[in-house]
Amino acid sequence: MQNYNLNERIPAKGYAVAHKDDSFKPFSFTRHPVGENDILIEIAYAGICHSDIHSARSEWREGIYPMVPGHEIAGRVVAIGSKVSKFKVGDLAGVGCMVNSCGECEACKKSQEQFCQRGQTVFTYDCKDCFHGDEPTYGGYSNNIVVSEKFAIKVPDGAPLEKVAPLLCAGITTYSPLKFSKIKTGSKVGVAGFGGLGMMAVKYAIKMGAEVSVFARNENKKVDAKTMGVKNFYTTLNGVDECFDLIISTIPTPYDPMDYIQLLKYGGELAIVGLPPRDVSPDINITSLVFNAGKKVYGSLIGGIKETQEMLDFSLKHEIYPETEIIRADQINEAYDKLTSGRAKFRYVIDMNTL
Repeated sequence: MQNYNLNERIPAKGYAVAHKDDSFKPFSFTRHPVGENDILIEIAYAGICHSDIHSARSEWREGIYPMVPGHEIAGRVVAIGSKVSKFKVGDLAGVGCMVNSCGECEACKKSQEQFCQRGQTVFTYDCKDCFHGDEPTYGGYSNNIVVSEKFAIKVPDGAPLEKVAPLLCAGITTYSPLKFSKIKTGSKVGVAGFGGLGMMAVKYAIKMGAEVSVFARNENKKVDAKTMGVKNFYTTLNGVDECFDLIISTIPTPYDPMDYIQLLKYGGELAIVGLPPRDVSPDINITSLVFNAGKKVYGSLIGGIKETQEMLDFSLKHEIYPETEIIRADQINEAYDKLTSGRAKFRYVIDMNTL
């Protein structure tokens, strides 16, 4: 374990891109000092999320460079601030998509920190940190992170950190809409897109008692889906004659949402969690929506800290984990290529001990 002077900026190293067309290269930087309410985590594993790709390539908006992505982080606490009470040195901890917010507005008080009404949600990377002089945040493709204890998730000893890390985005992103839509035994759930997010949505929905169907672009993962307990596996929407209480769209590429809205029951819901690049972002035809009356469409953005802890506890209790493949830090570029070409079968997780 490295020795740190907590009153000074914390040295860090990781992998970054210098611009949207760049490949990942080693990068040294510093993080803000450990404040009285902060903890310092040495990162063991960091998951690769498709959001990382969109951000690194400025597909949603112009990114802040150099950029160190990564918001699926698991590791061990190696130092704490003077007023920290939630963690002690040696504890395991996780960090998801946010590292701070105002804590005082209605949304924050309801543990919906991702919707901070003062606009002070600080995301884990590619964001200006308004609580630290607007310095850019750097994510989990690195050896450590400094974070407010309020935004760190407690991980019990013995938990498989390489599987915990992806839960901090892929897990909460799919768990939250299932809870919001009150999925229960007998509910009919469709999952559109069967990548890292889709697989987690399937696992949670089945554990909640739902009958689950999957919509995928090919049959490469059909056996995996059936093994998980999926009832129907579709590679085309033609001829689908069942209707759903909820469809979760995890699709990160262009598609027509109306294709799925038409498959909802009266009162059914389409939850959108996947975000295609902004230049090909889908629109919903409002005329078609009117003629599919009585159905609901909503977006879902990760989840608050309280719900994220609930998700992690639920996942560990029921041993619900993503299908993962561990890679070295110098394999990030290869992983991105596989993810964008449809060749990735599982969630890539970077072993940060290989930095």
